[in-house]
Amino acid sequence: MKDLHDILKQEKYKKIKFRITKTQHLLIKAKINGVAGNFILDTGASNSCVGFESIELFLLKAKKSKTKAAGAGATGMVTQLSLGNQLQVVRWKCDDLDLVIFDLSHVNEALTQHGVKTVHGIIGADVLMKGKGIIDYYNHCLYLK
Repeated sequence: MKDLHDILKQEKYKKIKFRITKTQHLLIKAKINGVAGNFILDTGASNSCVGFESIELFLLKAKKSKTKAAGAGATGMVTQLSLGNQLQVVRWKCDDLDLVIFDLSHVNEALTQHGVKTVHGIIGADVLMKGKGIIDYYNHCLYLK
């Protein structure tokens, strides 16, 4: 039987390595609008997002949003939106990614308390669905098409 990597390579999937932290989060490096950052890969997050403090870093055009964000341990968080951004993860690209912007301080505070490096944002199910994502937990790889 063929190796999973060989099959996915033949199907034009891009292989992206991730790291698993002490807190069991999957960490990947990605670029938004050409600027590199650290992100949690989160299948449970419906949308990809970045923290308010990263608006300038990633050259985002933020606009107001009526939507309230909710996540593990927090609800009713004020958000902003940034439409039409470019995301690049290794050699995989998306040229029209909408990002939710909200206060990520509670996430980074929890990571810091466990001695884990802070993140700029979260790559969510929207990207996984666009890229027909396949996660190989055993080999610490994400595949996107």
